[in-house]
Amino acid sequence: MTQAPVTTKAARRRHDREIVTLAVPAFGALVAEPLFLMADSAIVGHLGTAQLAGLAIASALLLTAVSVFVFLAYATTATVSRKVGAGDLQGAIRQGVDGVWLAILLGVVVTALTLPTAPALVQLFGASDTAAPHALTYLRISALGIPAMLIVLAATGILRGLQNTKTPLYVAIGGFVANAVFNVVLVYGAGFGIAGSAWGTVIAQWGMATVYGYVVVRGARRHGASLRPDAAGIRASARTGAPLLVRTLSLRLIMIIATAVAARLGDADVAAHQIVLNLWTLLAFALDAIAIAGQAIIGRYLGANDPEGAKAVCRRMVQWGVISGIVLGALVVLTSPLYIPLFSSDSAVRDAALPALIVIAVAQPICGIVFVLDGVLMGAGDGPYLAGAMVITLVAFLPMVLLVPVLDGGLTAVWVAMSLMMVVRMLTLWLRSRSGRWIVTGATR
Repeated sequence: MTQAPVTTKAARRRHDREIVTLAVPAFGALVAEPLFLMADSAIVGHLGTAQLAGLAIASALLLTAVSVFVFLAYATTATVSRKVGAGDLQGAIRQGVDGVWLAILLGVVVTALTLPTAPALVQLFGASDTAAPHALTYLRISALGIPAMLIVLAATGILRGLQNTKTPLYVAIGGFVANAVFNVVLVYGAGFGIAGSAWGTVIAQWGMATVYGYVVVRGARRHGASLRPDAAGIRASARTGAPLLVRTLSLRLIMIIATAVAARLGDADVAAHQIVLNLWTLLAFALDAIAIAGQAIIGRYLGANDPEGAKAVCRRMVQWGVISGIVLGALVVLTSPLYIPLFSSDSAVRDAALPALIVIAVAQPICGIVFVLDGVLMGAGDGPYLAGAMVITLVAFLPMVLLVPVLDGGLTAVWVAMSLMMVVRMLTLWLRSRSGRWIVTGATR
C-alpha cells in the first residue's frame, strides 16, 4: 500500500522535469519573432511615421504568410518524436528532412507569389500614399527571407521531436542579436533607411536557416539518413500538415474577425484591443511552451508503445496548464494598472482596456487547458480532429462576436466572446482526450 504513492510521485517528478526541460527553452524561442519585429520597429520608428506605418503593414503581411505554415514545425515534431520513441533515429531525421524540403518548396512558391503581387497586397491593407512606398520596399525585400523562416520552422520541429529545445533557443538569441546589429548598421551606418532594416532581417533569417541546416546535415550524416529530396516523403509531410493548416487558418480568421469588430467600435476601442491582444499573445506564448513540450513527449511515448505513459503525462500537463493559467491570470490582474499606461495615456483607451484585461485574466486557466490539450493531440498526430474542432469553434464564435456591435457590447464583450471561443475549444479538446481515440501507438500513426 505504501509503494504505489512513491511510484506515482516519482513518475510525477519525472514528468515535471521533462516538461520544464523542454518548455522553458521553447518559450525563449517562441518570443524570437516578436522580438525581431520590436527591434525593427524601434529602429525604423526613428526614421519617421510614414516608415513605421509602412513597416507595420508589411510586417502584418509577412507574419500572415509565415504563420499559416506553422504546421511545418508542429507536424514535424509529432512525426519525428514518434520515430524517436520507437528507437528509429535514422527514420526520425529522414522524416524531418522531408519536412525541410517541403518548407523549401513552399517558401519558394510563397516568395514567387508575393513579389509580383506586393503592390496589390499593400493597397489591400489600405496603406496611405506616404506609407505605401515604404511598405512596398520592406515587403519586396523581406519576402526573400520567407523560405528561410519556413526552413527554420521545419528544422525547429525536427529538434523538438528529438527532445531538443535548447538549440532553437540559442539560434533564436543569435538571430535576434544579428538582426538588431545588421539593422542598425544598414539603416543608420549605411544610410539605406527602411530597405536596410529589411535586408538586415533577411540576412539574420538566412543565418538562422544556415545554422539549422548545419545541425540537420550533421545529424543526418551521424545516423546515416539520406538528405536527398524524396517525393513520397514530401507528399506524406504535406498530407500530415494539411489538417493543421486548416486549424491555423481557422484560428487566424477568428483573430482577424475579432480585430475587425473592435475596429468598428471606435478608435479608442480598437487601440485598447491592440493592447489587450498584445498581452493575450504573450500569455499564449507562455502556455504554448507547455504545449510544445506536450507535442514532443506525447509523440515519444506513443512511438514507444506506452499508452499508459502518454495518458499519465497528459494528465500531468493539464495540471500544469491549469496552474500556469491561474498564475498568469493573477499576474494580469496585479499588473494591469502598470501595463496599460505603458501603451497609452488616453483615458478612454485605458478605460476600455482594463475590463477586457480582467476578462482575459479570468479565462487564463481555460486557455491553459486548451493549449496543453492542443499540444497533446498534435503530438499524437490527431490533426484531422483538430482541424474539424477548430472549424466548429469558428462557426460557434461568429454569431457571438458579430452580435457585439448590434447589442452595443463594447470591447469587453468582444473579449467575452473570445473567452467563450476558448471554452468551446476546451470542450472539443476535452471530449477527444477523454475518448482515448487519439491514442494510436507505433512509429507511424
